[in-house]
Amino acid sequence: MMTSPRKRAWIIAAASVALVMVAGALVLFKPWLLFVDVRVNDEIPVAAPIDSPGPGASPPAGAPTPTANPPVEPETAVHIAEGSLISHEHATTGTVRIITQPDGTRVLTLENLDTTNGPDVHVWLSAADVVEGTDGWYTAGSADYFDLGLIKGNQGNQVYEIPAEVDLSQYKSVDLWCVQFGVSFGAAQLNF
Repeated sequence: MMTSPRKRAWIIAAASVALVMVAGALVLFKPWLLFVDVRVNDEIPVAAPIDSPGPGASPPAGAPTPTANPPVEPETAVHIAEGSLISHEHATTGTVRIITQPDGTRVLTLENLDTTNGPDVHVWLSAADVVEGTDGWYTAGSADYFDLGLIKGNQGNQVYEIPAEVDLSQYKSVDLWCVQFGVSFGAAQLNF
């Protein structure tokens, strides 16, 4: 049985529209990212806790008196905040730290990060408190934030520079925010 030219035209048009929709969905959702891990291994600065004595501090009582030419100790970086990532839209684990380096610059580190790869995921300093469960998926999107940039990868150790003009007292958390879909992959409450 032959199909009429009109029916054939409708079939071709419908197939063309379906093909364009599938291609559009692939470009938008990038499902292949679910099967690709990007591991990053930035060097994490070694940092002392905020309350540790710095270079040149007096030795504890009973310790030997330093010689006239003591060995020069390099200044160390200092942890000023940290938190543990919790899962939101995607299973997410790792540790977040903010570190002041000896030269006064500040960095945010993601350590032992493990989350799902996704499109357009950014690292945000957020003014919102972290809320667990599905209620927390959208919290950061309704608060002030500072975007530290696109996430380097979904696994490993990463370092992000915090510009000098950023007032850290304005931010309570770090959020891995998917800009494309307006949802949090995971977040960490910062403990200063």
